[in-house]
Amino acid sequence: MSEQEIQIRIDKWLWAARFFKTRSLASKAVTGGKVHLNGQRVKAAKAVSVDDTIIIRKGQLEFEITVLGLSGKRGPATVAQKLYEESSDSITKREQERQERSLFYAGQTMPAKRPGKKDRRKIREFIRKS
Repeated sequence: MSEQEIQIRIDKWLWAARFFKTRSLASKAVTGGKVHLNGQRVKAAKAVSVDDTIIIRKGQLEFEITVLGLSGKRGPATVAQKLYEESSDSITKREQERQERSLFYAGQTMPAKRPGKKDRRKIREFIRKS
């Protein structure tokens, strides 16, 4: 059978392409509506074939990819990256969102240490005045 005729479950392919650490996490993402195949919400058993378009949401990240190859086995990352191609729009959109998040948190700094007894008293006093 040629690669065009072979079909693999979407949860298994997502796991093999290293989008999710375990197959069960991939399955939960698919059933939870975080993965869309060709613009439609699908179940975990849906078959993926070459040239399908998949949209994957992981937290704040969104990937729009095209399937280039099929694999049911999880291999090295270099092999997994050859299974798909991410659209240039998706890459620029993720980069923009990353920059926006970094600018949003730019002014905030974490304290060097936990507040001591004196600092906690000041915090409580400040809260009570409010």
